[in-house]
Amino acid sequence: MQIPLFFHGYDLKAYDFPAGQPLSVLRERLRFHYRSMRNLQPRTGFYTAFLNLAKSLEQLGHQVRINDFAFARTNPNLPVGMSGYLPPFGQSGLKNPVLYGPGRVPDPTELGALQAQLNLKIVTYPSEWPKELAAKDMPITYAAMFVGIDTDEWPDMSGSDKKVDFLLYNKIHWHKAERAQDLLAPLRQHLRDRNLTWAELEYGSHTPAQYKTAIRESRALIFCTEHETQGLACQEAMAANVPVFAWDEGRLSDPSQIAIAPPDLRPSSVPYFDARCGLTFRISTLEEQLDRFMAARDSYRPRDYVLENLSLEQGARRFLTLYESLLS
Repeated sequence: MQIPLFFHGYDLKAYDFPAGQPLSVLRERLRFHYRSMRNLQPRTGFYTAFLNLAKSLEQLGHQVRINDFAFARTNPNLPVGMSGYLPPFGQSGLKNPVLYGPGRVPDPTELGALQAQLNLKIVTYPSEWPKELAAKDMPITYAAMFVGIDTDEWPDMSGSDKKVDFLLYNKIHWHKAERAQDLLAPLRQHLRDRNLTWAELEYGSHTPAQYKTAIRESRALIFCTEHETQGLACQEAMAANVPVFAWDEGRLSDPSQIAIAPPDLRPSSVPYFDARCGLTFRISTLEEQLDRFMAARDSYRPRDYVLENLSLEQGARRFLTLYESLLS
């Protein structure tokens, strides 16, 4: 099949005018190199997810047409996949059935406004818990759809030369001063008390190559973020067979999500995770869970979980199940 996919975000712009495609690609390349040279995160998680989706579809033999407005308009009954930020697409005039995702969790009010401009049929969320943020009274199908992890790009690194016990990955977005005191400071002290070594990376302040090297050199990952809709960086470590010790408080921190969430919503920092992957902890259970994790660290097999549930092929097949339901 020829599958039209669209992305609009910080990385890649969906320019709907003549010569828009090459200009968009040129801008994406310049941005990537500019940020890479300054040791900044060169790609957003949204764009990484989109690229993984496109690659996975191509591996199954499909032809992906990215940001090709002319092709979509020539085939108005053919479903299109849209990712990233939706509002710019509302001005495109496309009549095609739309499968949205991967991308940011869309605000219900945003979807309501776009419904009059786009033929939105399916809106996907990266995992089950963010679906609870959706507006239930709209004529849209909501579905969970993860993006596959490239397990060739992230091979088993459990046999690599390990230099530290942990990589502490700091992806804390909100209330950073408070989390520095009640989470990170005690965590570091508990590691010192047990004579455990660690390196630290902060989200947005490293390149993909630096992250991969850090994963290769670490026996385990400490993943610190409030909540994740999917969590690609964590799952890349899991694909590398690096066990994960994840902070999972089960409480929303994003103010925009708090405003629309049901009161009993329990988000997760590791929405794709089981006993093979590692262990989670709350601030109140940090010390106890750290000891349990260390006792079992060498027995975890997170790569098995990724191969079974989160591979590129599995991600493509999930997308195709939804996409093909829109074919007339």
